[in-house]
Amino acid sequence: MQFEFYDTLQREIVSFNPIEAKRAGLYSCGPTVYDYAHIGNLRTYLFVDILKRTLSAGGYTVKHVMNITDVGHLVSDGDTGEDKMEKGSRLAKQSAWEIAKRFESHFFEDLDHLNIIHPEIICRATEHIAEQIEYIVDLERKGFTYINDDGVYFDTSKIDQYGYLARLNVEGLQAGKRVSYVQKRNITDFALWKFSGATTRQMEWHSPWGIGFPGWHIECSAMAEKYLGPLFDIHVGGEDHIPVHHSNEIAQTQGRHGTQLANYWMHGYFLQIDNEKVAKSGKSLTLATVIEAGFDPLSYRYLVLTAHYRSRLNFSWSSITAAQNTLKKLRKMLGNWEHGGVVDTAYVKKFHDFIDIDLNTPRALALMWDMLGGTLPTSVKRANVIYSDQIFGLQLDRLEKTDEVIPEHILTIAEERKAIRQEKDWATSDILRDKISELGFVIEDEKEGYTVRKK
Repeated sequence: MQFEFYDTLQREIVSFNPIEAKRAGLYSCGPTVYDYAHIGNLRTYLFVDILKRTLSAGGYTVKHVMNITDVGHLVSDGDTGEDKMEKGSRLAKQSAWEIAKRFESHFFEDLDHLNIIHPEIICRATEHIAEQIEYIVDLERKGFTYINDDGVYFDTSKIDQYGYLARLNVEGLQAGKRVSYVQKRNITDFALWKFSGATTRQMEWHSPWGIGFPGWHIECSAMAEKYLGPLFDIHVGGEDHIPVHHSNEIAQTQGRHGTQLANYWMHGYFLQIDNEKVAKSGKSLTLATVIEAGFDPLSYRYLVLTAHYRSRLNFSWSSITAAQNTLKKLRKMLGNWEHGGVVDTAYVKKFHDFIDIDLNTPRALALMWDMLGGTLPTSVKRANVIYSDQIFGLQLDRLEKTDEVIPEHILTIAEERKAIRQEKDWATSDILRDKISELGFVIEDEKEGYTVRKK
């Protein structure tokens, strides 16, 4: 199968030609674990999951690496303000290390609820400080850095066409810059290492430049290189990463290796809630809230499939209600049809004509529903849907499984958690959820109780 994807760097749909035949190196920017992920964040990870499933279905062995940002991501992209981990620690009244573990656990539970395949390699910024320091030392030796009172900074003027990924007008930005307490040579310069200074920090390390902590961007370049090399196939993330984070990753790698880090750059677009962009509206809806409102989390997955990953998607309670009703209808149809049908080759070809060209899930879904309304035998229709579901990931094969028996000790913890939640003791509720997860089960909160299932 020949895949074609939209490459943000080239601004066009291009053929995918991997560095190594039938292998794909994939790096995705992971969460900053200072709070719960909202459903807008999760839309990006669903897009990455569809990409990964599509490559795997095409016979590729995918090496998927994802970082966990547990230090260094400031509240401002301009290298000012509080570290998000320190802020989250202060608000939660727990240590930065504790909230990192807590919210990372919640994030992966969200992935499980949405049937998102976990990356093969998960790497945390705090566990790769040595690699980041080594990277900065090399950039310093090659003349790409300078030091001010705030830390070690990358000099973007040393990179030809800095910001090309975002088509930044660097001269215009420089001309319109405002004075900041962080004295940069150029407005687009960014921190590689921040000094702790007089501030008391929970997360800080010794370095050749003094005690401090790494900037946000250096972790991805350092860890991507460690696990995938200085040039790999595909780098993915949300569209908000294009102008700063990903532009800076490219600059760092150009400085150290002369490469653009990845041959293909792919970005998922924002989610809107009631036609307002999440970041602008201040709305932050979690998957747990959606589940507690009585929705199957896979209904949200279905809703995401109805829009192309490079288009805006609007979430509303009416839209997810429609998605849930459609998913129920599909499950009911499959449950009434006999097994053992053979997949129709003409359908498979049409399906891949849509999926393999820039992951066109809306067209693929429309094709599936057209097929279901056609004249094929119901056993063949069922086989076609199950084939499609290796990409859609709606767990439609669950219909073939008998009801599983949940062990008594798991149900005891679940009942204890239900009582705790009625008392609104959310911290203890989270601890019990984590305990259930560690024992290999997932608990999904519902309006009138909960459902427990095996991972």
